[in-house]
Amino acid sequence: MTLALMALAAAPADAWTPTTPDWLRGLAATIVVVALAGACAWLLRRGKLGPLGRRRDRLVTTEIVAMLGERRSLVVATVEGRRLLLGVTPAQISLVAELNAAVPFDRRLEASVGRHEEKTA
Repeated sequence: MTLALMALAAAPADAWTPTTPDWLRGLAATIVVVALAGACAWLLRRGKLGPLGRRRDRLVTTEIVAMLGERRSLVVATVEGRRLLLGVTPAQISLVAELNAAVPFDRRLEASVGRHEEKTA
């Protein structure tokens, strides 16, 4: 009877013969999981996962910021489909002009500067 118990106790130790290292399979599984998590995060950020990755529409978007000096700037912003040229200082924000969507900012600025020079001449 003791021989039978010894044979049963020795059987599991003899049956375990690793063919591929367990740490290698664990490392491969970890790399796959990290790659899938990274791909999902990238798709969410790009907004390509349908409703999960869809960003809320912004009410105000900033197109261009032109610094004019210390703490003063001109900003082209879009609000509800309207393009606005805003003068921004630490104390206030002023509407300089409403821009047409068809007229680029640089042409509008050149026209505005040209009108100002005509008035002063």
